[in-house]
Amino acid sequence: MEAPERRGPAGASNSLNFVLGLVVGALLLMIGRELWPSSEDPGLQHFAEVRDFAREAFVREVTDEQLLNDALRGMLAGLDPYSRYYGPSETEELVRQTGGRYRGIGAVFRTPVEEGLVLYPLPDSPALRAGLRVGDQVLLLGGKTLDEYDGTSFRAALADPDPDGFELLVRGLDGTERTLSVVPGSIIDPSVRHTRMISSELGIGYLAVTRFSSETGDEFGRAIEYLQGRGLKALVLDLRYNLGGALPAAVEIARRFVPSGVIVSTEGRGDPVVYEANTQDADLAGLPLAVLVNASTASASEVLAGALQDHRLAALVGEPTFGKGMVQAIRSFDEAGARAKVTTSYYYSPTHRNFERTADPNREHGLLPDLAVPLLPEERAPMRGFLHGYSPGPKVLPALEAWAESSGLDLIPPLPVDAQLESALDLLQGRRPDSAGQGR
Repeated sequence: MEAPERRGPAGASNSLNFVLGLVVGALLLMIGRELWPSSEDPGLQHFAEVRDFAREAFVREVTDEQLLNDALRGMLAGLDPYSRYYGPSETEELVRQTGGRYRGIGAVFRTPVEEGLVLYPLPDSPALRAGLRVGDQVLLLGGKTLDEYDGTSFRAALADPDPDGFELLVRGLDGTERTLSVVPGSIIDPSVRHTRMISSELGIGYLAVTRFSSETGDEFGRAIEYLQGRGLKALVLDLRYNLGGALPAAVEIARRFVPSGVIVSTEGRGDPVVYEANTQDADLAGLPLAVLVNASTASASEVLAGALQDHRLAALVGEPTFGKGMVQAIRSFDEAGARAKVTTSYYYSPTHRNFERTADPNREHGLLPDLAVPLLPEERAPMRGFLHGYSPGPKVLPALEAWAESSGLDLIPPLPVDAQLESALDLLQGRRPDSAGQGR
């Protein structure tokens, strides 16, 4: 009978390594189950069954990627009207749209653009840095005369991707010819437009905020400085067709008017977030103010309008607003080249009004105006076109006004027929029309 084998230190070590290996393997298995759900999951099994059925039975061939993207879109779209999944191609378009940028030199030309008559350069633009001025006439673009361009090719040449740019030969209003070197770049569209005094005698100024971006606060500040230099005593703030944008920009502008209290709060499943006024920022407190709104005033623009209305610092004039009061989180999924947007909370006004119309099945609007003034159907398209058209900023407006006066040309877009604006002017002069709505 053989004697049993006697284990030395090496044998004990091998046994210990074996046991440790079992423990580590078990831990990894447990972690893996947490991180990667088992294919035994009933929900995943059902998804795979439906996906396979669709792929095999549908009238034309579809890919697994297409079916997955459609499933993800449907999952988020079912939550509310604003949550959404963006596949790779949609993500690229989303980035282009939300960036608010375009490539070019940043100059506004008189129509037709291929005639090369510069109305004005945009603020902080390649055109401005290169020395382009109000009233310059382009004679040569990239060595070619303007006879060699039509409107499309002229615009394309101004967006030339060559990092060295191109040369412009221009003739100024004084008759002097200059050669400029211009490098096109990425340009932010101005969000504060049409700044002007609409009654110099009464000191009533006007400006439109067409969306809220990271640049809006500074743009608004420059516009107010220009109007103050012209004797500003009252203001019409136009938020019509403003679909929203960056909440901090709307809060920043509200703080210019609201001396104390809440601007807006956001409330969802987590702790509320409250944005409050800062007394030291309220340099426009007490300025008589009318705010124009309509059914395309939404989201961040409703936050601004609601804060001014609740604090009784402005009269809202126009039509009921859209009623979009959702705060949304956006997450990027880089490996898939996708993004997802999910509603996380609601906006609430200082008096705790929920802006979101879908939160109340009996409500079809957001804010109600203090003075209800509808526009005629034929007035809407010209109004929208005017508000979203380019306008000279405060820095170039004096030069453009002087040129218009000396030449007799119509160089500054006139205000269209606008019953809502006229009603706002009546209010600022102490005249209240009989058609006042119930805004609160």
